[in-house]
Amino acid sequence: MPENKVAYITGGTKGIGFGIARILLENGISVAFSGRKRDDVEKAEEDLKQYSENVFGIVSDVRSLESEEEAVKSTIAKFGRLDFVIANAGLGIFKPVDELTAQEWNDMIETNLTGAFYTLKASVEELKKTEGYYITVSSLAGANFFENGTGYNASKFGVVGFTQAAMIDLRKYNIKSTVIMPGSVATNFNGNVPSEKDNWKIQPEDMGNLVLDILKMNPRVLPSKIEFRATKPA
Repeated sequence: MPENKVAYITGGTKGIGFGIARILLENGISVAFSGRKRDDVEKAEEDLKQYSENVFGIVSDVRSLESEEEAVKSTIAKFGRLDFVIANAGLGIFKPVDELTAQEWNDMIETNLTGAFYTLKASVEELKKTEGYYITVSSLAGANFFENGTGYNASKFGVVGFTQAAMIDLRKYNIKSTVIMPGSVATNFNGNVPSEKDNWKIQPEDMGNLVLDILKMNPRVLPSKIEFRATKPA
């Protein structure tokens, strides 16, 4: 991995985003990350400093383009450049379609799908300068529909299509794009509290190592879509 690279990760205060930040920091990449709640951002920043001092927490809401633009400006002000953007922030609400409220639908679409667009929109000019990399975190729910998943499925199917189309738009600038579609991950998602019962699942650091492997690939190689699952589901 070349030196002095900088990543920006949305939804980095815990779970997958935190795991990715940790692995990148351990491997010499400076990391800016965002979250919506200041207390969560400050705690995560302090926790991540055990891996590297080159970490910077930002309060931002991916549902706001202006907020993401400010986050990117803050990243540039702190580190001077931006090479890798990981759009990870996500929300899941699981109800039958006749019970799902309009607000719950909009919250998922705005966070999971529109948020991925806003993050790219805010960072794409910086990625052009560095011939950087844009990665989204979708889900196997972006290819497999299930009961009570209408809003979540719609948003994650959308992220897959969005990232694949963006890949075609951006490769003329030598910007690479990948969508990662993980299965069950041991996180706090949907009210889960990680414990030994989750040992069979993908761990957040596994996601981090996957992102690192993608970034270290020869530039001639583009893994544009990756399904990533536990070897033996419980």
